[in-house]
Amino acid sequence: MEGFFVDTLGFSEDVFSYVFLPLMIFCARIGDVSINTIRIIYVLGGRRVTATVLGFFESFIWLMAIRQIFEHLDNWICYIAYPGGFAMGIFVGMIIEERIAYGKVIVRIITRKEVRDLIAYLNQQHFRYTRVHAEGPDGDENLVFTVLERERLEDLLGKLKDILPTAFYTVEKVNRAADGGTVVQENTRWSIGSWLKSVKGD
Repeated sequence: MEGFFVDTLGFSEDVFSYVFLPLMIFCARIGDVSINTIRIIYVLGGRRVTATVLGFFESFIWLMAIRQIFEHLDNWICYIAYPGGFAMGIFVGMIIEERIAYGKVIVRIITRKEVRDLIAYLNQQHFRYTRVHAEGPDGDENLVFTVLERERLEDLLGKLKDILPTAFYTVEKVNRAADGGTVVQENTRWSIGSWLKSVKGD
């Protein structure tokens, strides 16, 4: 790589060592850490193939970066570029994750006011919902919860502020949900704990 920049492109060794090399390591760390952040999201969502492919490219980029580190152990700028790229990669990965908006969320809405307009909006958007007549410290309350695609969350919250600006709501991520409704399925991933429980049960 150094020969390409020095011999082919005509840059000096100092320019390569103190400019291009740290910059490449910095960008490589941004790439592999960003991929790692997204890969974890797909792992939690059960997307095995996508997570596996991302894991391959994550490891490949990391290997290229760490190789350059070991080949230039006397370059102190690389020691700054490596952790700097790691930190920036976390930030970039979170931004990408927000843009992707992958998965489902459950929204719980609690209010003492009438929810007729909210229910009409949910029906219009074809959101499956459940309405419960509850009781709180201040008297009767309405509890509405629904599971929807995360990418549609901002639309729902925006409409909620217009209809019920004083309503209290919570948003939680859902790992799995039944396709035909809003019943959350139990996580079926294998774990050592679940295996031990099955052994004790036998």
